[in-house]
Amino acid sequence: MGVGKVLNDVKPYLAMILLQVGFAGMYIVAVASLKRGMSHFVLVVYRNLVATAVMAPFALWFERSVRPKMTLTIFLKIMGLAFLEPVLDQNLYYMGANLTSAGFASALINVLPAVTFVMALIMRIEKVRLRSVHSQAKIVGTVLTVAGAVLMILYHGPVVQFPWSKAQHHAAAAQGSSGAFLTGTLTVIIACVCWSGFFVLQSNTLQSYPAELSLTALICFMGSLMSGAVALVAERRNTHAWVIGFDTRLFTAVYAGIVCSGVAYYVQGLVSRQRGPVFVTAFNPLCMIVTSVMGSIILKEEITLGSVIGAVIIVLGLYALIWGKSKDHENQVTDVSASGGSKGSAAAGELPITSNGNGKHELSNPRGHVFDVETPATNGRHY
Repeated sequence: MGVGKVLNDVKPYLAMILLQVGFAGMYIVAVASLKRGMSHFVLVVYRNLVATAVMAPFALWFERSVRPKMTLTIFLKIMGLAFLEPVLDQNLYYMGANLTSAGFASALINVLPAVTFVMALIMRIEKVRLRSVHSQAKIVGTVLTVAGAVLMILYHGPVVQFPWSKAQHHAAAAQGSSGAFLTGTLTVIIACVCWSGFFVLQSNTLQSYPAELSLTALICFMGSLMSGAVALVAERRNTHAWVIGFDTRLFTAVYAGIVCSGVAYYVQGLVSRQRGPVFVTAFNPLCMIVTSVMGSIILKEEITLGSVIGAVIIVLGLYALIWGKSKDHENQVTDVSASGGSKGSAAAGELPITSNGNGKHELSNPRGHVFDVETPATNGRHY
């Protein structure tokens, strides 16, 4: 009993850590392909096509009897999700990473938890009580995360020599032309804002459409169509950009599609519905650390003293933010248990189910939102 509860408590943390490692690998292979001339517009299209092909069969099979009916409101939300993430965020991030470096772009994206936290406050998804210690921890963690990222941008310092990089004498990738560096920085920041908006809207959409696999497949499909239209316009004079062979470009599209679109959207949706969007984005700094190390080994990118100091500050902020979020989750579970809603499922991080006496069941998530869905009598699964 105790071991099962510990495993349920650990699963969201382990899922997000593994997901960040997967994102770090994508950043490395994507930048390597982009440096060799691959179009980021085409990469986004192929990435989402692969994700759709992989996730659609699972969605059709596992959620065939519990998928909610599609409404105009839900469809518009899915369109918004596809526009924010596959179209805007992915294109802008790839562009920024290509103009700067994989390590720098992954470091700059660490403003994501702060932007998401502010958006969640505006949307009243997150609550802050200034006299509460865990709320203060969330605020301090957010500030430290942003401060560490800003330090990495403004201060470079001497190059830190690691055992695997002692023989390298390359100029830092981020020290290119000032115009390209500034453009890359701005595009990554805008991509971060779009990604934060995606997390908040995804959390909201899952309240009325609690089918993670189906939502993932629909986002990727709509993202393929929308990004395809953008790519056709952007690459109308370069038809060769659509041609990829059995090389790093194909591997990048398949890897990014399966791991960073299909699996990532699904896992993020599950964790976001249980712990909230801020918890999901709080792990993003880990990706920066892994990307910086892998970039120095594979792409021969240099790691400066400013990056190391900034990374330490970001990790401290990460721990503070996660601690604050963990206390929020404990309080939510305590409140649900005290109200008598669901004794076992809430503690396990699942959606408690109660009957409302009119042929439907009410699903309430740990954040307190309640919505009705048709639940077949022969199937006990709620997502």
